[in-house]
Amino acid sequence: MERYLKETRMLNFSDASIQKLIEERGWKKLGEFERIKAIYNYVRDEIFFGYNVDDSVTASKVLADGYGQCNTKGTLFMALLRSCGIPCRVHGFTIDKKLQEGAMTGFVYKRAPQNVFHSWVEVFFEDRWYELEAFILDKTYLNKLQDQNPECTGAFCGYGVAVKDFRNPVIDFDRNNTYIQSEGINRDFGVYDCPDDLLKEHHQELSAFKAFAYRHLGRHLMNRNVRKIRNR
Repeated sequence: MERYLKETRMLNFSDASIQKLIEERGWKKLGEFERIKAIYNYVRDEIFFGYNVDDSVTASKVLADGYGQCNTKGTLFMALLRSCGIPCRVHGFTIDKKLQEGAMTGFVYKRAPQNVFHSWVEVFFEDRWYELEAFILDKTYLNKLQDQNPECTGAFCGYGVAVKDFRNPVIDFDRNNTYIQSEGINRDFGVYDCPDDLLKEHHQELSAFKAFAYRHLGRHLMNRNVRKIRNR
């Protein structure tokens, strides 16, 4: 398990801001199950769903931003887990961009690649790996999305969600896998020790122009859409 506890450039858990957070929350004093659950709930609900400058940002940067998406929130989640002695790894995928419609709108959605880079975190606990994905969307955002779509009682795809049961998605960790975008997966890259290794082999396919446009305009429009939903 030692390889799943290592610090990396992206999983920079020695950073003072991360260590301060861990100390303030008292996570290391908790039992293993409660430790995982507390860190999971923190990343899910106190780090809001939103779009950072790119997927390769460090855990401390995600913490400073206070928001993230699947890949970046996953980086922070892994850094916190490893610093608290919990082995974890990352599983890479792509998802269909239909899952992002609503968060992406207009020309941003039209110009977005069909396959969007995605990942979830796998945590080793009680001799098995748990697949944890539902930390991506904070509960406030998800609840507002449910309120705004009262007619939907089955499957839902859009606004960062792809689930079979929109009213009752499995988002709480209680010795179980959790999912919120898994129904949109269309390609599996397998598991990697850390996000640094995953990004060496796989990343979002964007031209230089599109990457520049996303960084300086697209993500800001997407974050505005997400905030509108959360604040309604």
